Order: sequence, then structure tokens, then C-alpha cells
Amino acid sequence: MAKHHDHSHDDGHTHDHDELDLDETDASADETAGPVPAKSVFGGLEEYGPVIISFVLLLGGILLDHYATNWFRDPWRFGWYLLAYLPVGWPVLRRAVTNIRKGNVFTEFFLMGVATVGAFAIREYPEGVAVMLFYTVGELFQDAAVMRARRSIKALLDVRPDTVTVLQDGKAVPTKAAQVKIGDRIQIKPGEKVGLDGRLSSETSSFDTAALTGESVPRTITKGEDVLAGMINRQTLVEMEVTTLYQDSKLSRILKLVQEATGRKAQTQEFIARFAKIYTPIICALALAVTLLPYFFVADYHFRDWLYRGLVFLVIGCPCALVISIPLGYFGGIGAGSRQGILFKGSVFLDLITQVKTVVMDKTGTLTKGVFKVQDVQAQGMTTQELARLTAALESKSTHPVATAILAYAGSNEPVLPVEGVEEIPGHGLKGNVDGKTVLAGNAKLLQKFNVSFDDALTAIPFTVVMVAVDGRFSGYFTIADEEKEDATATIQQLHALGLKTVMLSGDKSTVVQAVSRKVGVDEAIGDLLPEDKVREVERLKQALARTPKAKLAFVGDGVNDAPVVALADVGIAMGGLGSDATIETADVVIQTDQPSKIVTAIKIGRATRQIVWQNITLSLVVKAIVLVLGAGGIATMWEAVFADVGVALLAILNAVRVQNLKF
Repeated sequence: MAKHHDHSHDDGHTHDHDELDLDETDASADETAGPVPAKSVFGGLEEYGPVIISFVLLLGGILLDHYATNWFRDPWRFGWYLLAYLPVGWPVLRRAVTNIRKGNVFTEFFLMGVATVGAFAIREYPEGVAVMLFYTVGELFQDAAVMRARRSIKALLDVRPDTVTVLQDGKAVPTKAAQVKIGDRIQIKPGEKVGLDGRLSSETSSFDTAALTGESVPRTITKGEDVLAGMINRQTLVEMEVTTLYQDSKLSRILKLVQEATGRKAQTQEFIARFAKIYTPIICALALAVTLLPYFFVADYHFRDWLYRGLVFLVIGCPCALVISIPLGYFGGIGAGSRQGILFKGSVFLDLITQVKTVVMDKTGTLTKGVFKVQDVQAQGMTTQELARLTAALESKSTHPVATAILAYAGSNEPVLPVEGVEEIPGHGLKGNVDGKTVLAGNAKLLQKFNVSFDDALTAIPFTVVMVAVDGRFSGYFTIADEEKEDATATIQQLHALGLKTVMLSGDKSTVVQAVSRKVGVDEAIGDLLPEDKVREVERLKQALARTPKAKLAFVGDGVNDAPVVALADVGIAMGGLGSDATIETADVVIQTDQPSKIVTAIKIGRATRQIVWQNITLSLVVKAIVLVLGAGGIATMWEAVFADVGVALLAILNAVRVQNLKF
């Protein structure tokens, strides 16, 4: 059944839940806990009043029919049931007339109007009231379901406080977050939510990022690092400098993304919308045929009996369950993803991700941490500690990630050795004087340049190797590599369990890529790729998939460096998109954490959503087909028709919202 918003049929649609807009939040809903229905034709909380009045009068009429037959006859009987009908029937009839004036005749309002007015015409007053009453009750239930889905996502994402504490001349001043300017310093107390994006000014603190990423493990943020709106300070009183206006924060962008997602419809949604526009006129034509055609074929034809069957046909033929439960199912999938820190940019991508057969992944930042770390140290002619101290002193003059890794390995507690005459040789490494010794640190080409001999076997190591020479003699080497993420291997195993092929593409050197590939278990890995080479490889993989009907390819990357292939893929997935505006703009699916296992979660959510949607379609069509036949055959009454219609709609709605409570 469709909701009755005032704007619902201005575009001529036969229903108004194509888009479940997050902006349409009733004021009362924000203030009240629990499932509060959205605004309907009855308006706010007053929507329950007409239902109660109608129900009481209907019950009274049925009792009078049984116990006051001597005087409860027309016109009193008609007047009583008319009073019972108008509270729930008048808004629907008015909506039907409004749509007819706009040229949109075949709506569910028209079906219900004709069926109930027809019931009154043949003096089946209680059934006419009951049809409209239960139709309206079904509306209220679905309103509550839609509002709960809408509010759960708003509550999940829009978790910022309205007021923040701004530091002005050393004083803490409570200020509306929307009024804070870039560059202002704000104070965040332990247990307080962050209201704006900024840069941490204090030394360090632990922040709960669950509202943004779905992860319960707190994250430690240090001075100079970004703090985002929606995080919760868990440790100590801190200060931060605001870097983004309230309306431009990452959380605002994410909320807007989810709002827009409801408008990007899956093929199933679009099909059902088109189907409903054709289906409703056909139901009307068949109801007319059920009423009139038997005149030519039935010997004992009674117009009243066959009109009743036609009216039953109209009631059960209403496509309400389909036009609400399908978009609500996809909306539930988007909400389930948001709970897991996964943003789908539309229900179309919930559908497409179920058809993915090949998952192509970038290496750095997707399967690996993108942080270099010393894996091994071998010294010759000195201890590893001495080698680390000398090399770290030289590398302290460089900002290269390799230098950072060696400094981290050496530790910050060692005494700093004097360093002079440091020279950076591009493509080779560093040369300088450390504690009176001439030290070289770099690749094989650096040592060859200065005629320092070393074991050629070192060049075959499938990682970054920093060779060190002291006073013209080879003194050892550091093996440095990017670490695999903790869940990288498990992710590949789970993707294989889902029947998907995995491919890794990287610009890193081939030996490194192959080593990582063997560790995590991908099916195919290619290294030494430039961005244009990645495009070529993805095109090759897509061509291979073209032989399989509806098979799609997903590419997982950082959304910035891999923008061309993210755009080329059928489903572009961005990792760690929380910190990147470009990622949010580029990808179809944004994973807010750096966990590759969320790729598997996204696919499972897509599959669960699609399964629920098709369960609803099948349930609705099968039950309607059975009761339509029974109604046309005179077996099903209008009471049974309305219970079947409302019952199917409620079951479909409950099934649709179930996806939000599934465990993935």
C-alpha cells in the first residue's frame, strides 16, 4: 500500500514510495521514541482518530444489525454506516478525484474508492466500511515501517551535537555548531561527541568511530591528525581546530549520499513501477469483465451478485504490497550497509553487487596497510643495533616512507649521532657522514655507483631492500615491506567461498606483488602497472566476463589514484572513503573503514536484500492470483479479500525491514 503524502502524486505516479526521502521527517517523530508513523492524509498524530471513530461505529453497526433488526433499516442503517465510512473513506476519495483531474486515473485510491462505493450501492455497507478501514490501518502500519527505517538511518548517521564548546579568549563558550567558523578552536570533553571536522591540537586521545565506521574498537588520534564529526572522545579533555564548516563535514556529505541513494533505483524497482502502471488498469478492466461478461454466458445472471464479485476483484487486485515493500526492502539494505560502515550510492548498486563474479583489488591500501615496516635486518661486521643507529641517523634527514620505517625500527630512545654532509642521490639513496664514518644507504645502484661489492642474491629478495655501506665496505641490509591487513587473507577466502574470482593489480614491482599474492591467496596478480595499464587489464577482465550473462566486475581501490578503473568497473568500491572527498564522489560503494572484509559484507547485504525483495514479489503475486480466482468464482467475500490484501502487504513490509536486523 502506498503512503498518502500531500506531494505524492504530483508526478502522475500510481504510488509514492519510489523514493523514501530522509528529509520528510515529522517533527513529532524526532521527539518521540519508538515507531512513529510519517505524516499521512489524516495529518500528524490525528491520523489515528478517524480509524478509531470508524472502527467503533462499524462495530456498533454490526451489533445493531444483529440485535436491532426491527428498526435498524434504511435510511437509518445507511446513515450510520455512512458516518462510519467517511472518516477513513473521504480522504481516499478526495485523493482519487485529485489524481483523476490530473489525468492519473488508475491509482490504488481509485480502486478502493470504486470498490467501497460499489459496496454501498449494493447495500453491503459493513463490507464497504471494513474495506476502507482495513486499507487505512494497513497504511498506518506501513507509515510506521517507513518512518522507522528512515529514522534509524538518520539516527545512525546524523549523530552530531547541535552545540559545541568554542574557546574564545581562553573561555569556553557554548556555540551552535552551524555558526562555528573555519579556524576556530573547540574543546571536546571525555564522552562528548565531536560536532565538526577538524585537526587535533592536543597531543593524543582515543575516539570511538562506531557511528561512522560500524567498528567498536576505539581509534587513537594524535596531534595534527583529522578528527571527524560523529566521533566520540573516550579519553581526555582535548582541543581541535575546525577545518570544515558544519554543512560541509564528512558526515553531512555521507548523509546526503544516503538520501540521494534512495532515488537511484534498481532495475527490479523500475520494473515494478512500470508493472504497477500497466497492472492497475488491467485489474480495472478485468473487474468490469467479471461484472458484465457473465450476462452473455450465465443463464441465471444477477447483476448484484456479479457486481459484488467484480468489487472483490478490485480490492484484492490493489498492487499496494508490491509498490511499498520493494523500495522499502532496498531502503532496508542501504540502512543495513550504513550500520556496517558501507555506503551504497543507490539500490541499483545493491542489485549489481549481487551479480559480481570477479573482484579486482588494488594492493596498497586495500589488501595491505600502505605503511612500510622493517621486516628483517642483517648486519655484517657490526651488530644489528649499531647498523640500525648509523642508518637511522642518516635517514633522519629524509622524509621518504622507507626512512620513516627505519627510524621507527631504530626507536626514538637511542642517542642521536652527529650527521654531516648528507647528499640525496635521486633513484639511488643517501650518502653522508655519521659519527665520523662515511655511510651509504640505498638500493643496489647506489652501492654499484661507489664500487661497493655485495651479494647479488640480495637483488632477488621480493621486497624493498635498503643496503648499507660504512667506510666503503658492505655492512648489511634492511628488508622493508608493506604489511598485509589482518583480515586480507580471510577476505580472499570468503570471496572464494562465495564463488568469486579475485585479481590483484598494483603499480608496485612484480616480485613484491607476487609475494603478497601468495600470502593472501588471490587467483591472479599483476604488478609494475601504470594507471593506464590498470585500465587495460580491467577491460581485458570485463571482456572475459562478457561471455557469462549478467556477470559483473567490481574494482576496489582508494577512489583517487584509481579513479579511472573505479569508473570503468561495473561496481566501483572505495576503501577508507571516510577521509577522502574524492572517494565519496567517485565510487558506487564506499567502505568507510580500511577493512577488506567489508567487501564480503557488502556482497552479502546485496544478496540478502535481493532475496527479500523477490520473496515479497513472489508472495504478493501468488496470494493475489489465488484470491483473484476465488473472488471471480464467488468463493471469496470482500471481507476475505481485504484481509488477504492487508495481510500480504503487512507480511511484505515486515519482511522488507527484516534485512536491517540480519547479522552479516
